[in-house]
This record gives sequence, structure tokens and C-alpha cells, in this order.
Amino acid sequence: MFAFSQGRVVQTPELMVAPPTVKRPLAEADAVDIWIARWLRIRRKELVARYACDPRRLYEIWEEKRFPGSRGKARALFAERYPTLVERIDYGLHRSVPRGVPTDLQPSLFDQLEQA
Repeated sequence: MFAFSQGRVVQTPELMVAPPTVKRPLAEADAVDIWIARWLRIRRKELVARYACDPRRLYEIWEEKRFPGSRGKARALFAERYPTLVERIDYGLHRSVPRGVPTDLQPSLFDQLEQA
């Protein structure tokens, strides 16, 4: 496969770009592969195209709401396949970032200005 990167044509490994598959429910083997792809920093967009799924299904796997225990299996398989990368990877769960502003964020910041 070829891809364009900063005006150059570069060859990408087959692992990075895969043709979209038929839409089907994700299995535990897919969840293990999705974990490994996350640690290899394969983009979410490419995973959505590869598994023909909604992006929320990926986050359910990465938060271990679906297929609990798949992260441990993926970690063991990752150590077998990529032993040189084991020390460089953060194996933690996905952490969602709240988008709303907390209501108790410095509630009295401007109280002194009103009194003056």
C-alpha cells in the first residue's frame, strides 16, 4: 500500500491500512486486535473503517465495558509480538475528558470585586 506523507509517497505496512469489512458484531478476538492497534497508535478512523463499526464500540472496548479481560490477553500477545515496545507502552484504560465546566470552579473569584 502507498500513502502520501508531506508531499512524498511512502509505503505503509499492510497492518496500517486494511480494506473495510462487512458490518458484523465485534468478537473478543477483534477486541484483542483493537487493543494492540491502540498501543501501536493506529488511528481510530482506520480502526472504524477496518471493523466497519461505530466509534463508540471502540471506546466501549477501551473502557472495558465490553469484553472485560481482553486487555490482559492483548497485553500478553503484544509482549510476544513486539518485545522491544513493551516498556514504551501505556497499558491503561481510556479516560474520558469531561467537556462541561464544573460548577464549583472558583465560585468566589469575583465576589470581592462586586463589594468594592
